[in-house]
Amino acid sequence: MPVSKKTAVLLATATLLSLSTAAPAFADDKPGGGADETGKPKPPASMSTVGGARLGKPGTQVDLRGGAPVLPKKLSARSWMVSDAETGEVLAAHNPHWRLAPASTLKMLFADTVLPKFPKTQKHKVELKDMEGIGAGSSLVGVKENETYSVHDLWLGVFLRSGNDAVHVLSSMNGGVAQTVKDMQAHAEELQALDTNVVTPDGYDEKGQVSSAYDLTLFARSGLQKKDFREYCSTATAKFPGQTEKIKKGKNKGKTKRDPFEIQNTNRLLTGDLGMEPYKGIAGVKNGSTTNAGNTFTGVAERDGKVLLVTVMNPDSGEDHAVYRETARLLDWGFAASGKVKPVGELVAPKGASTGSGKGAPKGQAGGAENAASSSDGKSGGMGVALGVTAGVLALIAGGLFLLNRRWPLPDLVRRRRS
Repeated sequence: MPVSKKTAVLLATATLLSLSTAAPAFADDKPGGGADETGKPKPPASMSTVGGARLGKPGTQVDLRGGAPVLPKKLSARSWMVSDAETGEVLAAHNPHWRLAPASTLKMLFADTVLPKFPKTQKHKVELKDMEGIGAGSSLVGVKENETYSVHDLWLGVFLRSGNDAVHVLSSMNGGVAQTVKDMQAHAEELQALDTNVVTPDGYDEKGQVSSAYDLTLFARSGLQKKDFREYCSTATAKFPGQTEKIKKGKNKGKTKRDPFEIQNTNRLLTGDLGMEPYKGIAGVKNGSTTNAGNTFTGVAERDGKVLLVTVMNPDSGEDHAVYRETARLLDWGFAASGKVKPVGELVAPKGASTGSGKGAPKGQAGGAENAASSSDGKSGGMGVALGVTAGVLALIAGGLFLLNRRWPLPDLVRRRRS
């Protein structure tokens, strides 16, 4: 998608400001098991086994069968995971349960929790209190006090520009930041994302705020059940309402106008730009970057009917756009390796739901669908969210199993973002 030189400079500046940006790293938040001989943090010797015992082991977990390609060599992330979005099989993983700072990828949980609560047409006039507590250096979409925005506008600000101002306004509408954090934590636990501790709704660096590649993948998979979530996370560019100004000249002098301005998605695998090409088949999901978290990203892509989710956390190779390039390598590997590797784990069902096996779920939490929500439009707020991501990401519950409905192919999103 070509952009002007001026736009490219602005985007580069915004990228440097980061996506949730930049509280200082916390010296007492040492993730994992100390440091290795080079001074780099080490993962814990044992981690959560949600999804399977091998996912709790440090290091890379993969079982290659005959004809399977080897994993990419240029992988520097502290943690990553490749999974089949439809079946939930984990194809390969590296420290997937290491509890690390998530940055703005935590906004996937925020959206999955809050998005169903308000119709997109609802209007809200922003008050000063709505934006209290936004962290210094936060990424902003440009929400202004005393201006009125639709919920649709605010979600575009969240997904495209990772706007912490939009997150705080939506949190205020939801009863405040504290209530929203409480709701997000409850939803994370419902999804069995047990590595996650929510402190802020926007992913801004705060002591104790952690998640994992495994949990972020669960959030993406759950969010992608919702039509609005899918559309927002796949939108490349949009118009955002500007500030109301008085007209100073002409026949309309003295009247007011409110011109919109263009915003572009900061997900470089979706939009390209700044030395990156769009990834073939990409359809979302969310990127992030803070001082403490480094760069984080969860992406979903479809190729030849196969839908993969990849999460990458904190690569340190120094390569330009390393989080995107390592994600692209893992997606390429996953598509080539599909059907040629033995899964090393699985994405578990939410509490009270059943995938038909429950394999890898915590004991006593995998059986029965009696508490699963039967709604497939996201209005349940994620309760009992179904597990298939492809095919419209709608689900039917029958006989205690989640069944896939293949009416919504992910390529439709890719074609739409090009138009």
